[in-house]
Amino acid sequence: MPLTCYHQCVLLLGAQLVVSGWALTAQNNFFYHSYLKGNGSKEIHFSGLRLHVDASRPSVVVARGDNATIPCRFWYEPELTAPREVRVKWTWQAGAGGLETEVLVATGSRTRSSEGFGGRVHLRQDFPGDAALMMTAVMVNETGRYRCEVVDGLEDKSVSVDLELYGVVFPYQHSRGRYRLSFLGAQQACEEQGATLATLAQLLQSWKEGLNWCNVGWLADGTVRYPITRPRVACGGPRLPPGIRSYGRRHPNLHRYDVFCFFSSLGGKVFFLQQSEGMNQTEARRSCQESGADVAKVGQLYAAWKFAGLDRCDAGWLADGSVRYPITAPRPNCGPSEPGVRSFGFPPPQLKYGVYCYQSEE
Repeated sequence: MPLTCYHQCVLLLGAQLVVSGWALTAQNNFFYHSYLKGNGSKEIHFSGLRLHVDASRPSVVVARGDNATIPCRFWYEPELTAPREVRVKWTWQAGAGGLETEVLVATGSRTRSSEGFGGRVHLRQDFPGDAALMMTAVMVNETGRYRCEVVDGLEDKSVSVDLELYGVVFPYQHSRGRYRLSFLGAQQACEEQGATLATLAQLLQSWKEGLNWCNVGWLADGTVRYPITRPRVACGGPRLPPGIRSYGRRHPNLHRYDVFCFFSSLGGKVFFLQQSEGMNQTEARRSCQESGADVAKVGQLYAAWKFAGLDRCDAGWLADGSVRYPITAPRPNCGPSEPGVRSFGFPPPQLKYGVYCYQSEE
């Protein structure tokens, strides 16, 4: 019995035919593709056509304030003779288990970016299938997992890439002693040092680089952990292997611990000032100001130690009221035998020390 078609269509033997909202289906390897809603070149494709989405690497690491290119490309097998109009959507997940936030959506030449990224994102599109996301002036709170999703009709493929920042993880505790910070207090403590709560991935990387700390601290995901490179009795026991010890997730308000902070991109220089008799806190602040600088924050001192190789065996005031000094080449009378930032804690403000100042590049 002949079949009448009221819209322009194609019937392939043993294929699925779509006419005015209804379909005839058969079991085979072909599918129907409408001329009216085609790819522009009025091609008919076999169901063996497959969409692929991939990234050239699983993560991208940049410094805070730098530009970033997060890779993503898509292609078809077998290769097409003409381009198809697809929908590319980039989303961002700040932490494990968090909600995905829309970053950018592009369909053909039409692009819409999220207000939260302030027009700092666009697709690169250097070659057919290039869907790399380009970001300018990456902020410290924009790290996380970025997902590139490509949609072509019923085909939907995606790939994820982690965006990370060069930086340094450092342990931090309240001025009144250890284990006094709630989760919110930990966040605030890091922010006051120009830093953010460290993620598990950042702590793990720092442990691989030698961070060995026996005090327990909050991380960004609400868990509480500490890194051990040299097992010992007071830190889980000598029989446990080196690694990241975990207390699991803790109540953000009821429990109190220290915190691991993450600081990225120095963006200036840290230098030491000293007077013959030392300086109290007030004198130290005035001395930095007279040099066109501010008293350095803890995160800035750690960054100068790690990235600029700052090495001084001289104790100096920092902005939070603590006294510390950085050592890259351990030697007698300068603390432990491994590199690090040594701490004298939070001495009375009238005591006399040098001071570490920070001067921005701007």
